[in-house]
Amino acid sequence: MLKNAMSHLLGTRRPREPGRPGDGGRVQLPLPSALSATLGCDAVGVPARYGFRLMSHLPRTGCVFDDGERWWWIVPSGSDLDLDWPAQAAYARGAYVPAVRPRLIHQPDSRTPYTPPIPLYLMVCQVTGVTPSWTSAGGPRVASAP
Repeated sequence: MLKNAMSHLLGTRRPREPGRPGDGGRVQLPLPSALSATLGCDAVGVPARYGFRLMSHLPRTGCVFDDGERWWWIVPSGSDLDLDWPAQAAYARGAYVPAVRPRLIHQPDSRTPYTPPIPLYLMVCQVTGVTPSWTSAGGPRVASAP
């Protein structure tokens, strides 16, 4: 009871259980407990036909899940900022994906579950035949010299 009260006071939330009613048929990808996801988690889904090619060309691969139709790559939260992911890729905030029973097919050797988002983005663009595109949200980011 005290633990529950403290979590409410500190503003921490327990993750929703996968497949609960009202979640639009989405489940949260379950990361192995031994991995540290301090940056939060989002997921990038690509058609399964590209999965092996992506995995073999990435310099580092984090957790990857398969739901039959898509392979879902765990990336740090906010990996969609300023990136125009190709239409064939699906971006899922909080790693809540439209899947029934995703299964973990790759777990990294390190303690972090993440695939670096920029190399993943560039590879997804390459395999889908899309030119990489960064959006500029607010103009120049470099302070001008006096």
